[in-house]
Amino acid sequence: MNSLKNIYEGQKVSGIVKNIKPYGAFIKIENGPVGLAYIEDLSVARIKSPYERFEIGQKVDVIVKSINKDKIFLSYKETLGTWEENVKKFSEGMKVKGIVRETEKNKNGVFIELTPNLVGMIEYKEGLNYGETVDVCIKKIVPDKKKIKLTII
Repeated sequence: MNSLKNIYEGQKVSGIVKNIKPYGAFIKIENGPVGLAYIEDLSVARIKSPYERFEIGQKVDVIVKSINKDKIFLSYKETLGTWEENVKKFSEGMKVKGIVRETEKNKNGVFIELTPNLVGMIEYKEGLNYGETVDVCIKKIVPDKKKIKLTII
């Protein structure tokens, strides 16, 4: 077991993806042990597989989320910028490509990933498939609610 003494919570570390499971990715920290980034710590957008973000052998930067005895839990999404930083790349009226991610439980809308750490929503529409790339227009950005309203084009 590699030493944990130079690793602390909140630290940004580099590593290599060593293994991918349905629930997350195991990342070998440079000069340290292997940590686990659970799937919910890989992306703000809900993804179905860690393979949507990583491949084995990929170099990544991650944040040490927590250390529990000899286990290290990592976060990738925290390295991708805040909502405020990511939304600066977009403006109302802009036409962009997005990836269909998930339909709301009550079918009020469909989440569209604009970047790995930024999602918007379109009105529910039949026939959209998870992972499909779609053209959308940014209808409204609501910073105080951290929401982006989109229309499909």
